[in-house]
Amino acid sequence: MARKSHAELSRRERQIMDIIYRRGEASVAQVLEDLPDTPTYSTVRTLLRILEEKGHLKHAKDGPRYVYRPTRPRSQAARSALKRLLETFFDGSAEKAVTALLDVSDANLTPDELQRLAKLIEKARKEGD
Repeated sequence: MARKSHAELSRRERQIMDIIYRRGEASVAQVLEDLPDTPTYSTVRTLLRILEEKGHLKHAKDGPRYVYRPTRPRSQAARSALKRLLETFFDGSAEKAVTALLDVSDANLTPDELQRLAKLIEKARKEGD
């Protein structure tokens, strides 16, 4: 069976990455503490190894245990995931994604949020010239 690509994460792998990003670093035991529907210790250890093979994590020895850290900042990982989302569901169109987001959220935006969005749109317009 072929291993998933670097970009693709299973639901459980995403949960683990969220825990490690939130904590900054985590041991297998710490990941187990935070996971819902807790799997076995060996399952978590295997998933951490897979995430390391995919390039998402690195580990360091801390006494008798390994501590896992992300290989890149959460913001960089989020941008990469967002690009994949845009390509997969919105034909690479930010406009289509924003339209869908506003439709789903019932557009309950505050005046301050609308102002910030307008500034971002204006900035994008100027950078596009």
